[in-house]
Parts: sequence; structure tokens; C-alpha cells
Amino acid sequence: MNLITTTQLRTNTKELVAAFLAGQELKVIHRSKIIGVFKPVENRPLKVFDAKKFGEITKKLNLPHLTEEEREKRYRSAMEKKHGKGISR
Repeated sequence: MNLITTTQLRTNTKELVAAFLAGQELKVIHRSKIIGVFKPVENRPLKVFDAKKFGEITKKLNLPHLTEEEREKRYRSAMEKKHGKGISR
């Protein structure tokens, strides 16, 4: 296992990145004492959006269907309540 001082963290960042990319763990030394360990992050696959699961969740919420006019009316009343009547169209 490699050792790195707190000063080297600032000055040798290229070597630090190279060590992480190589999968090495680094012990951090501050004033002759080991204060921690840096470990590289494991590569985890990104979560993929599942449209079917999203559709099931939205059906469970049982939200009302709103027309464009209803949405505009609700939005306008919320903005008037928040900012006052002086809002122009």
C-alpha cells in the first residue's frame, strides 16, 4: 500500500490520479501519523430509466387528468397568491 503526505496531496495530483486509476489504495500521513485511507471508487453501472416501472408508480399516485387550460388556471392562481395581482399575461 502506498503512502502519501498531506503536502503531496496538493503538489502531486497527477500521481494521485494515476494511482487511483491503477486501483491502488493510499494511506494519508499528517505529521508522521496515518490519518486516513483513500480508496478508488468501484465502477458501478448507471441506473437505467425503466418506463414501465415509472408508469406503474404514476398509476398508483392516481393523479387527476388536467387539461392545458386547467393547468394554466392553477398556475396563474398560485403565482397571484405568491406574488400579488400585478402579474401580466
